[in-house]
Amino acid sequence: MAKTTQPISTADKRVPEGLWMRCPGCENLIYRKQVEEGFGLCPDCKYHFRLSARQRIKLLADEGSFEEHLADIRTTDPLEFFDRKPYADRLAAEQAKTGELDAAVVGRAFIKGRPIMLACLNPDFIMGSMGSVVGEKVTHTIEKATELNLPLVIVSTSGGARMQEGILSLMQMAKTSAALARYDDAGGLYISVLVNPCTAGVAASFAFLGDITIAEPKALIGFTGPRVIFQTIKRELPEGFQTSEFLLEHGFVDMIVDRTNLRSEIAAIIDYCGK
Repeated sequence: MAKTTQPISTADKRVPEGLWMRCPGCENLIYRKQVEEGFGLCPDCKYHFRLSARQRIKLLADEGSFEEHLADIRTTDPLEFFDRKPYADRLAAEQAKTGELDAAVVGRAFIKGRPIMLACLNPDFIMGSMGSVVGEKVTHTIEKATELNLPLVIVSTSGGARMQEGILSLMQMAKTSAALARYDDAGGLYISVLVNPCTAGVAASFAFLGDITIAEPKALIGFTGPRVIFQTIKRELPEGFQTSEFLLEHGFVDMIVDRTNLRSEIAAIIDYCGK
């Protein structure tokens, strides 16, 4: 007697949950493990998925070369801020979710044998927003690069300054920019890498102050959203005006580099500049 084929129920566990994902770029259904093993790129259209700070460091730094700095500093809650929930609770939830104390990971590393100071923002921690800890870590990285006469690489992805810390967040824009001015006076080489998204107070401070500015393809880069800009200047702006490609065309970034080539490009820039 022939066997009856039973339909697969929704409770069937032979296909693990989360095995597949849909690409926002091409909308194809893709194998999650293939994306994770391929630099966070869609295998069909090369859409660049977001990477955490640790993933970014693994992508850029030579294996085993990263020495983390300021790993244990954490923010306070000076305003005892409360929006939908207390800021202290929000921080605790983000720390539990990401395993990080805040939205930046910084330290010394090598890229293809070239020593650098490296800072990476984490989009998974309150959208990579900059509060006092991020500002302190980025400033420390810049000052160490100045002290040790090393090239500086900062990977910026952020929703901007963190409103829960008020003026303490806003002053980080000036603090990081002043440190970069001193680094520039000392003859340093700063390579700024802009990835999706890079906006607001981070874009308006250290992210846009690079000697060489690199962007990933199709990244959203700008100060504020199109709707706010329209309400301010009462003019429609060109389609895609906040993309890497538009900014390259208009001279705001120096090059667009696919993630798979980023290590090689940074190493080549360091060599070309004699650092």
